[in-house]
Amino acid sequence: MKSPVDDVRRRVQQDSLGHRGRRDDPLFRVRRLLRRRADRLTERGWDRLLAALAAGDVDQQIGLTWIAGQDLRAIFERRTRYAAEQHLHRWLTHCADTEIPELHRLARTIDAWRGELLAYFDTGGVSNGPTEAMNSLIKKVKRVGHGFRNFDNYRLRLLLHCGVDWQTPQPARIRGRLPRLAA
Repeated sequence: MKSPVDDVRRRVQQDSLGHRGRRDDPLFRVRRLLRRRADRLTERGWDRLLAALAAGDVDQQIGLTWIAGQDLRAIFERRTRYAAEQHLHRWLTHCADTEIPELHRLARTIDAWRGELLAYFDTGGVSNGPTEAMNSLIKKVKRVGHGFRNFDNYRLRLLLHCGVDWQTPQPARIRGRLPRLAA
């Protein structure tokens, strides 16, 4: 998944080194750590991340963007909508005060979706995500199947891929008895 931290890292690497990230570049080596939540970093991960930022992030743009991402995640740890609104307002103000264009773009997007994001607190944390994931999986199975001609096969394939515990009913018998043999 593309993130503003990745965009800033790529831009900073291109500006400072003149090429895309390579295996030996310090920022390229920690690109996956930059996507991880702060509370999920091990002590070794913190050491690697801080060393890479010290070596490759000369104007602290990557570090500031990473901190902004962690702060954005913290909005959903708030207990009430009011506290989340206050935190979001501070976050948007912070992003507007920086000189990082990727953060400006992210802040505009988050501001446009403010109502939908804060609806998380009105619904008790209920999300439509599982439904959307299932719909995406159904569309993928249909696309891979190149158009099923038999609905029963399509249904079975969907049940198999979606991980549903299913029992296929026996088809109804067309004939009640065996045909007579004419000899």
